[in-house]
Amino acid sequence: MTNNKRLIDEFLELVQIDSPTSKEGKIAKVLVNKLEEIGLTVEIDDAAAKTGSETGNVIARLKGTKEGKKILFSSHMDTVSPGIGVKPIIDEDTGIIKSDGTTILGSDDKAGIAAILEGLRYIKENNIDHTDITVVFSIWEEGGLFGAKSLDYSKLDVDYGFVLDSGGSPGEIIVKAPGQDRIEVKIIGKPAHAGLQPEDGISAMMVASKAINNMNLLRIDEETTANIGIVKGGVATNIVMPEMEIIAEARSLDESKLDVQTKHMIDTFKNAAEEFGAKIEVDTKRMYSPLNIDDNDDIVEFTKRAFANINIEGKTASTGGGSDTNILNKNGIKAVNLGIGMKKAHTLDEYIAIEDLINSAKAVVEIIKQA
Repeated sequence: MTNNKRLIDEFLELVQIDSPTSKEGKIAKVLVNKLEEIGLTVEIDDAAAKTGSETGNVIARLKGTKEGKKILFSSHMDTVSPGIGVKPIIDEDTGIIKSDGTTILGSDDKAGIAAILEGLRYIKENNIDHTDITVVFSIWEEGGLFGAKSLDYSKLDVDYGFVLDSGGSPGEIIVKAPGQDRIEVKIIGKPAHAGLQPEDGISAMMVASKAINNMNLLRIDEETTANIGIVKGGVATNIVMPEMEIIAEARSLDESKLDVQTKHMIDTFKNAAEEFGAKIEVDTKRMYSPLNIDDNDDIVEFTKRAFANINIEGKTASTGGGSDTNILNKNGIKAVNLGIGMKKAHTLDEYIAIEDLINSAKAVVEIIKQA
């Protein structure tokens, strides 16, 4: 069905193009050329100005040859660190592609990009009728989904969206994903000499310790998590810590639970600050809302039929991580996130099975046909 050698070679090419978050300019240029060669019309939007990235989102369109569901495929161009100088290795014995162990591989999300490109090529080379197809390769997905947030959704005429960016194997259809709140806290205590007059000081560290000790964190329930991720503070060992900055998060599949958890964390900080006589500044931001699509929704049944055509059973699933899928749905595009087989993403042990890469490209073809 697909040209598997070309697919693998292109994946190997893509992962060797450095594209850390906000530095996606080089890969964007490569992808613009590839999409134009396939026959799509391509533009780069103004997301660079909105986010501070080197480039905007790459948006490409292929005019349909028949009526039906207008579909969108999306993957993100950026990778996490360490992702500079990736040296991919094909392990013939296990049938996987991995890095040399000094960097991530970048299958998150260049496997999705490669699968989309190969699927489009197959459709064009075999003169297969298709509906209108839109492709979005987004910037700055890691750490905030900022590329997807910057899209002009009034210009996207789409019925169904398919984001290729989940670690499950092909056949997995993500229909539930959490919303996330980012909580930034600044605790303002009072400095004092730690050896001469420590009682004159107010320790920001003690305020934080009291708050965190009273806080519900990590796994709250099956739908909700919370974490203290970054802590910064201190001047010297002989100075009672005057200030501390803390960045935390809360996630939940249930928006009302997310509201409750975030309020609990903020109130705990405030109560501890009041107890010690410290001041506190809190900035909370809803990074994205939960994704929640019914297991029997028409897009799910549509996707299952596409997988069945390549003898893969489609199954719905939930995930603990957000993706561009959350943002697409929030902006009126019904979308699901598809498993593409990337394993141990965001680690030096990241890998992808060649079979999963091939099946992802086949799934793109069948989704196009199904539309």
